[in-house]
Amino acid sequence: MTDAPRPPFPPFTRETAVQKVRLAEDGWNSRDPEKVALAYTVDSRWRNRAEFVTGRDEIIAFLTRKWARELDYRLIKELWAHDGNRIAVRFAYECHDDSGNWFRSYGNENWEFDDAGLMRLRYACINDLPIKESERLYHWPLGRRPDDHPGLSDLGL
Repeated sequence: MTDAPRPPFPPFTRETAVQKVRLAEDGWNSRDPEKVALAYTVDSRWRNRAEFVTGRDEIIAFLTRKWARELDYRLIKELWAHDGNRIAVRFAYECHDDSGNWFRSYGNENWEFDDAGLMRLRYACINDLPIKESERLYHWPLGRRPDDHPGLSDLGL
């Protein structure tokens, strides 16, 4: 794995913070743990719900477990605030379990970046809402959300 710089770099403007959020969304929608882990420092620290993760190896293991149980995962992130090397986002994702039960999970994340644009801290709070398949709002093919697909605010989320 590499520590290649990941533009845009802090300090963030509104424009570069929006770019960073979209790049993170695109990465997570790839559902590729190794690719996603490259956006984080080698010693990155996370709190995700009640789980604490440290470093890329643990990030890869966490994401591998996550996407093995959260099937047909689709995510939308939206900038909430930014300042210097920090970004706050809100997000919602839809997925189903291996029994076909659908969920929409809502959350907030606080991010802190190093000078190379790698995320060194990630704090996530997430709540799950069971939904019917007919209530799904994310219908694009697996992978990157199309540019013309509505965002969270447009969907009333």
